[in-house]
Amino acid sequence: MEKLRLQVTIDRPMGYQDSYGNVYPLNYGYVPGIIGGDGEKQDVYIISKQVTGPIQVFEGVLVAIIYRQDDVETKWVATAVGETISAAAIKAATHYLEQYFQSTIEML
Repeated sequence: MEKLRLQVTIDRPMGYQDSYGNVYPLNYGYVPGIIGGDGEKQDVYIISKQVTGPIQVFEGVLVAIIYRQDDVETKWVATAVGETISAAAIKAATHYLEQYFQSTIEML
């Protein structure tokens, strides 16, 4: 099955610090035109060996969905076409935010 291709607008680039003091070790953004569970644009973590610094736009594929049991949102995980990633690697890379939620990762 072919993975869903995404174009992600980055609104929290690598190094961004939010109002809670969380520093983003990866690029984080949204998919224009797709609405998430919170009524806002669908959020996406970008985890790719091909991305080593802050970016503005990312084109890749959807590889996983993070379901939060204690929140209305799901978070998508995208990587570059042809890259593979494990659930353990996703959990480690997204821990900086997901540590505050009870979540599970569904690999696609």
